[in-house]
Amino acid sequence: MADNVKNSSVKVMIAIDIAKTSHDAVILWPSGRTKTFKLPNTLVGYQNLLHAAEAPAEDILVAFEPTADFHRNIAYWLRSQGALCHMVSSLACARAREMLFKSWDKNDKKDARVIMYLMQQGMMQPFYDPLVNEMLDIQELANTYYQISLARSRCQHSLFNHYLTLFFPEMERFFNSTRAVWFCRFLLKFPTPLSITRYKKTTFVQRAWEVVGRKVAKQRFLEEMYEVAEQSIALPVPLNSPAIATFKLQIRRYLKLTEQRQQIEEAADQLISHRDDYQRLRTLPGIGPIIALVIIAESGDLTRFCHYRQYLSFCGFNLSASQSGKQQGHYRLSKRGNARLRYAFWLAATVAIRQRENTFRQKYERYIRATPDDPDIKRKARVAVAVKLARVAHALIKTGSDYRGYYEFGCET
Repeated sequence: MADNVKNSSVKVMIAIDIAKTSHDAVILWPSGRTKTFKLPNTLVGYQNLLHAAEAPAEDILVAFEPTADFHRNIAYWLRSQGALCHMVSSLACARAREMLFKSWDKNDKKDARVIMYLMQQGMMQPFYDPLVNEMLDIQELANTYYQISLARSRCQHSLFNHYLTLFFPEMERFFNSTRAVWFCRFLLKFPTPLSITRYKKTTFVQRAWEVVGRKVAKQRFLEEMYEVAEQSIALPVPLNSPAIATFKLQIRRYLKLTEQRQQIEEAADQLISHRDDYQRLRTLPGIGPIIALVIIAESGDLTRFCHYRQYLSFCGFNLSASQSGKQQGHYRLSKRGNARLRYAFWLAATVAIRQRENTFRQKYERYIRATPDDPDIKRKARVAVAVKLARVAHALIKTGSDYRGYYEFGCET
């Protein structure tokens, strides 16, 4: 990522502690004069802040600690006026506050002074605005997809751990894919064993034939369902009861979330399928359309990272250790980065190592060769593969080349 900056040509420095309804700011002039300023989170407040700085916007350096998304509006407006916007690490603010004030006590004015101290030390990084860099639509698609997937998973857990447990526990054995829409449509029509056994077997097969869709040996499949329903331990709840109505309500909610997720997948494919970075990421083993979408949304322009180690640090894949005197700590992942990026590369690694032949699978097998049954070694091997995927992804985007399998063997590395 961009190196920490220390710009001595800027005349006025402004440190802002971000909040939802109002911000606390500290203004520092080159003469050493300071002024504290509280501004509402409104356009008038932003204008008053620039007026209080008593300098053109081009001569102002602004820094803030990212807080949820509350900093995005003021950062965009200040940048549009010509100010240079930077951000400081939340962890750096916490450590600096304890160092400066020797107390865990905090308040908004104190935090603004801590941000000003970090600005003076040059411990800040340029703010990457998704809207300015034309990444906002991609980010919002990825974020919405994540929220819908999360709600869908919770709904699925509710269906299997509560409703099916009570009303049709044996039905879970027929669920083999999260994208199997027929399963929910079947439960809408036959929510309990009683709804199946009230018919003769032949009648049930006829009624359920179109509901289950295409199946191998469909006749036998439906007959097995009927036999399972006859031996079910489900609670004998009437079909017209409010309990079954709520069960069906959750099933319809699950189907609606599935439909929304599919719509976002199609919209994302139309939006980014023409991008070169998307196409190059898709050439990597284990990276499909959704993981590629998440990587682009969370990383932004990967070429802004000059070295792959900066990108690994941005992901939280860099190694850290605690050492003091003769005590040598063990190196482990810092995890001081983008958690969603780490998760995306972890998912890609789990897919890549299941494929038949690629260097990622070979790396995994080399890692676990000595102790193939050790779960901790397997976990570390997956992390190593995820780190390699992140490193290769950065190289592909930076060099503008597609993935070539076994490239390192050809280079004798």
